Amino acid sequence: MDPDISKDDIPKSKNITSETKNDIDKSKRGISESETNIPKLFGTSGIRGKIEDEITPELALKVGKAVSTYLGKGSRVVVGYDTRTSNLMLERAVTSGILEGGCHVLSLGMVPTPVVGYATMKLGADAGVMITASHNPSPDNGIKLWNPDGMAYLQKQERAIEKIIHEKDFFKAPWQDIGKIEDKSPIVNDYIEDLLNLMDIKPGLKVVVDCANGAASYLSPLILRKAGCKVVSLNAQPDGFFPGRKPEPSAANLKELMKVVKATGADLGIAHDGDADRMVAVDDKGRMADFDKLLALVSAEMGGCVVTTVDASACIDRALEEVGGTVERTKVGDVHVAEMIHQLNQNHDEPLARFGGEPSGTWLHPQFCMCPDGILSALRVIELVQKRGPLSKLLDDVPSFPTIRDKIDCRDDQKEMIMGKVNSDLSQIFEDVEDINRKDGVRISFRDGSWVLVRPSGTESFVRITLEGKTQDKAQEIHEKSAEFIRSLL
Repeated sequence: MDPDISKDDIPKSKNITSETKNDIDKSKRGISESETNIPKLFGTSGIRGKIEDEITPELALKVGKAVSTYLGKGSRVVVGYDTRTSNLMLERAVTSGILEGGCHVLSLGMVPTPVVGYATMKLGADAGVMITASHNPSPDNGIKLWNPDGMAYLQKQERAIEKIIHEKDFFKAPWQDIGKIEDKSPIVNDYIEDLLNLMDIKPGLKVVVDCANGAASYLSPLILRKAGCKVVSLNAQPDGFFPGRKPEPSAANLKELMKVVKATGADLGIAHDGDADRMVAVDDKGRMADFDKLLALVSAEMGGCVVTTVDASACIDRALEEVGGTVERTKVGDVHVAEMIHQLNQNHDEPLARFGGEPSGTWLHPQFCMCPDGILSALRVIELVQKRGPLSKLLDDVPSFPTIRDKIDCRDDQKEMIMGKVNSDLSQIFEDVEDINRKDGVRISFRDGSWVLVRPSGTESFVRITLEGKTQDKAQEIHEKSAEFIRSLL
């Protein structure tokens, strides 16, 4: 990792002061390769883990102190949280740390993650903090940090926060300079208005929306109604125990949504994860929309340059080719997609990258905000269906290879050993290997166009297998061989 952080790495804030910039520069200096022993707290998407074990009020307090130290006295930090039972405990701790460092808190209360990103940008704040474990189970929680343009903290910024915490190098403001708290929850009205002004949706579509009892429980159904949709809501009362379904919007957790879409004759179904930075769809026949095909459809509709991850299907490349667009690929993780979009668009009046996303349903819409937004993603799909016709037909018309996504349980301390063996030996169990890509995990491409990617999860105790086979038999063969290889190591 490049230890240096330049000003160009940091998205611009209108309200950032010269004094604050100096403090940022000071706090970012000095991470050298010799200091790689500093423990990592951030994974693929923020800090995340089990409450009371990995995520504690003490850690939240330290993160608040570190953010305040990093930004400098007098900075303004947006803070929000989702519906988890431990959120108020963590939000109070983070807030205390921010105030102790002489920064001010712009409090949003319970909101989806995209509202924190939007508010950070809209209010000209210096950073945003979201308390959430996203799609993880209810006993988990976490902390995500956001830049002034709504983009997730870069890896270099996360490393700077980790260094401050490790060295306990916290700035402590004198009593007369302790920060203040301001209620900024009404900003949600601006978010609603700006979203609706961005879209061109005519009234009439019937949509079933499943909010998972998460942070979008009130907001997503309200916005879809204001957009002119006839809305049927599921699991739309906030509850940190997630009694309606688990917060991950997977096919296993969305059986009720699929039944309701079909039974009510709805045009489509929408499902969010716990903090609504993600969205997945169900078509008018009650089928879960193929993640890659849905991403390909919206990518083609947006056109231009689209950024996605190494685990996304080649159907996205084919869809963009048909409309004269291009695809840029990054490591897995929405922060990597955001970083690539930021790099492509900086110094351009007209953005080169107009859309980006992961097959998981975490999509970025840079013309609105650099924070992943599951509600805006839902509006994009609704707009697509209204213009192009039934979602089932649109999906069926996208040519693709059979895809398999699997995850194998392992301990976190086994991941390095497993990936070492995958790196050295996995390709040897196949006979028709054409290329090996180690950009993120190990991706093996085969001569017939099939491929398999093996990589450790950055947020949970899994090793993930993602593959695309030229035929169903080929996909099954690759999956069985890869899974057997990994299980033999456990």
